[in-house]
Amino acid sequence: MNHQTQSRLLQWAALFLFVQAVILSLAPAVRERSWHVDYRTAHWFGFAVWGIVVFLAHHAINKYLPERDPYIFPAAALLSGWGMLTIWRLDESFGIRQSIWLAISVFVLIVALRFAPKFSLLRRYKYLILGGGLLITALTLIFGTNPLGVGPQLWLGCCGVYFQPSEALKVLLVVYLSAYLADRASIRLFSFPLLIPTLTLTGLALLLLIVQRDLGTASIFISIFTVMIFIATGKRRILISSVALLSLTLLLGYFFIDIIQVRVTGWLDPWHDPTGNSYQIVQSLLAVANGGTIGRGLGIGSPLLVPVAISDFIFAAIAEETGLIGTLGLIALIWIILARGLIASLRAADRFKRYLAAGIVTYLGIQSLLIIGGNVRLLPLTGVTLPFVSYGGSSLLTSYIALFLLLVISNAEDNEPAELHDPRPFSLLGAALALGLAACALTTAWWAIIRGPDLLARTDNPRRAIADRFVERGQILDKNNQPINITQGQSGSYVRTYLYPDLASVTGYTHPVYGQAGIEASVDSYLRGLQGNPTSLILWNQLLYGTPPPGLDVRLSLDLTLQTEADRLLGNHRGALVLLNAETGEIVVMASHPTFDPNLLDENGEALSQDENAPLLNRASQGLYPMDASVIEPLLLAKFGENDITNIVLRQFYEELGFYKAPILNMPVAFDAGINSDQTNVSPLQVSLAAAALSYQGIAPAPRIATAVNTPEQGWVVLPMLAQPREVLQPEAAREAAVSYIQTGTPYWLHTGEASRDETTVTWLLAGTLPNWQGTPLALALVLEEDNPRLAESIGESLLNFVLNQ
Repeated sequence: MNHQTQSRLLQWAALFLFVQAVILSLAPAVRERSWHVDYRTAHWFGFAVWGIVVFLAHHAINKYLPERDPYIFPAAALLSGWGMLTIWRLDESFGIRQSIWLAISVFVLIVALRFAPKFSLLRRYKYLILGGGLLITALTLIFGTNPLGVGPQLWLGCCGVYFQPSEALKVLLVVYLSAYLADRASIRLFSFPLLIPTLTLTGLALLLLIVQRDLGTASIFISIFTVMIFIATGKRRILISSVALLSLTLLLGYFFIDIIQVRVTGWLDPWHDPTGNSYQIVQSLLAVANGGTIGRGLGIGSPLLVPVAISDFIFAAIAEETGLIGTLGLIALIWIILARGLIASLRAADRFKRYLAAGIVTYLGIQSLLIIGGNVRLLPLTGVTLPFVSYGGSSLLTSYIALFLLLVISNAEDNEPAELHDPRPFSLLGAALALGLAACALTTAWWAIIRGPDLLARTDNPRRAIADRFVERGQILDKNNQPINITQGQSGSYVRTYLYPDLASVTGYTHPVYGQAGIEASVDSYLRGLQGNPTSLILWNQLLYGTPPPGLDVRLSLDLTLQTEADRLLGNHRGALVLLNAETGEIVVMASHPTFDPNLLDENGEALSQDENAPLLNRASQGLYPMDASVIEPLLLAKFGENDITNIVLRQFYEELGFYKAPILNMPVAFDAGINSDQTNVSPLQVSLAAAALSYQGIAPAPRIATAVNTPEQGWVVLPMLAQPREVLQPEAAREAAVSYIQTGTPYWLHTGEASRDETTVTWLLAGTLPNWQGTPLALALVLEEDNPRLAESIGESLLNFVLNQ
């Protein structure tokens, strides 16, 4: 029966990995959306190696362990194959190495099954076993190296072949403690029999922590020791003492070891330095978020953005491409090994085997919790590997040695289980590991589903830029469908091109390094195809390609002809202007100077961010300039006539005009909420909305700039208004005030004013068409960062004359 169960499970595992290998081969075609690509085939070597060695191991296990647990080996084999194919997908050179190490590890398993040493020998030579492990580990203090050339020197070896003794020492430690505790019928806390292993483990943990800066292995050693003493004694005090010891270890490491301080700080607040010391954990969380529920698809995600994805962050790599569903499956496989290992422990024929199985379960479980918890910010990063899955010959070989011991112990045959005086420690161990894995699963779901959309919207998320290279982004057009920002190239090499650079402060940019700004950021969901497309189309593209469908074009209310004239008039003068439809609130012109060329961000991006003239700032909607009563004199005349007003009444009117709240529209805006401050600061956009009340029936319109989106099913669809117009003046009073500021011989009113702040004077101009104007009612607000009313009048008059003569 065991033979049939294990065989059936291995067949399912092989089918799963075969499908995975096929998908990896086809992934380039899916990503490029073309059959004319270079397909991946190298990983089939790894799949063949896995199939051969697992087949041989299966038959060896059937022959030498006929009554073993039939679930343990299939779960471990599937984890190994899954991890190996993931490594092949990430780096083929390391995939070859992992395939070789897998063959070696399974070969060792088969040889151990054939020449299985008696457990009595392991028990008898426990001191020799531990001493040999300690000696080899101590050699790393003298001859230690790191295959990467940097970081803790925990390996021995050369010429491309390395071995990490601390990995094997974990299993040797379990063997030693199992034998040591099994030889003592009664163990009391704080007794001399516990003094030797306690001093040995404490000293070893501190040595690893201080000399090698290896928090992960030190934590695993302390955890193994704690659990095994707890199992042997049943005293919960040992758990409390261990938690205190681990906390003290972490605290000492934080204050005295730089790498641990960096990891703890990054765990507590990764967003403080997302591109520096916290880069690893932030990219890991972004990978999990990018995977979502079903994943981006094998070979289609961007897991290589996470440093050391083949080892320390392989869980995040799997999460990105298989999603929450894949990670839950991975965690379930780990739990199968742990749960069946605990069952084998309870059914063991003697105390040594019982302790040994429980120790191995503890080692595999704690190490899995540390690496998964570190990947999803449940725990600080520790740098350990995920058993059976991560890259690393030492880790894989050690995992298979532990697997061999579990299989042998589970081969109960006809032996009666040893007497169990107190099952509670085993129950608590199983519950603790189950809760730990459940916490990892829930935390993964938190980042993948709840926090996922917010994380993916971060402008420093490089995956957005990568997706933009493969999916055509929608165009930004003016009101006459003239292109402003477009995408050029072909799949895999799409680039954003800005046809009218002078509008960059308004329309913004999307860039792989500098993120997004302006309207490009505000209507990104439409331009990226995540909104406006049918839900079925979005889901289909996410499922098949791991990306959204092609983006949708967005039409703005801007008129490029008028915009060009406004930019010409402003020239090299610092300032901004807004010309809008006073009835509908549609912004016809929005100019901000100085500006920049987003096509040259690669060359000038850093310099632009440090430029004292702030060319990246959209002065029209985000620039806050000083304003006093003289600037809005026409509005005050319409509201209060010739009556005197107090500051309190004046500020109440400012609030009615919307000067103390942000205008609502599809672009970044700024506002000054200082209603009780002595100085009022406003943006040209806010002033233009207020000025519109003089040109159209005393109503301040709701601003609009993104007006329509071109959908595949309905064509151009008008975007909904985000706010409602407000009556701020009596219509007749507004008409009379506008007429009072009429320019002789023209159909518009105009007023200039000045305001100062910190010895800096700015010039304001408000203008608009007369209320009886038969054409489109217009309102204009202009600000110059200089004391020059004559220039302001010249620009305003020239622009209005140009517009009205069109």
